[in-house]
Amino acid sequence: MRLEAEFTSEPFVGGGEPPAHARAALRVVEAAGLTCEFGPLGTSVTGEDRALIGTLADVLAAAFEGGATRVTMQVQRADG
Repeated sequence: MRLEAEFTSEPFVGGGEPPAHARAALRVVEAAGLTCEFGPLGTSVTGEDRALIGTLADVLAAAFEGGATRVTMQVQRADG
């Protein structure tokens, strides 16, 4: 089954480069080979359930290790 996830890591910073915690989370998603859209207020990722669910645990770890104080995540089935 395909899933879609959206996640945001905080704290937000204005202007310039995305914060280290956001870049760390993005690297995890890219390394997993999942389809991803990285934006200033969050990241969307789509993939097969087993790959995506395992990757999300790594995303959380990377974001917190990168300095995040909060990660908000939403996951839903891609087909409805």
